[in-house]
Amino acid sequence: MLKPGFWEGRPLADLDDHEWEALCDGCGRCCLHKLQDEDTDEIYYTDVACRLLDPQSCRCSRYEDRLSQVPDCVRLTPAEVTQVAWLPPTCAYRRLHEGRGLPSWHPLLTGDPESVHRAGVSVQGRILCEQRMRDDWQTRIVIWPCQDGPG
Repeated sequence: MLKPGFWEGRPLADLDDHEWEALCDGCGRCCLHKLQDEDTDEIYYTDVACRLLDPQSCRCSRYEDRLSQVPDCVRLTPAEVTQVAWLPPTCAYRRLHEGRGLPSWHPLLTGDPESVHRAGVSVQGRILCEQRMRDDWQTRIVIWPCQDGPG
């Protein structure tokens, strides 16, 4: 059982594995394919999701063995959070690293894993699965993953 507010006032590196995993809100935004401009390093999100992302739950369907299934999948760690520029602004790991706290819709605050979907923050109902991708990647660029959600 997790202690309420276990993340408050603690560096991300001090969290145990269970606490670390609990911070994920299940939005699925990090599982969207991204494009990076070679000249400016700017990152663009697409609405195309990793083939392992369940479009309904917005969770990885093969989480435990995802790294062997998708070679370029990133195992996010506290060190990675400080170095990757592609975490969406709603991401709890990014928010806590930046000292912003958890948003009001976060499942750790609401006690409801569906609150991320009701708040309109998740990718639920907005994505194309990788297997169905036929268009040019540039035509799939979207801005909503770069926007902070409510609260």
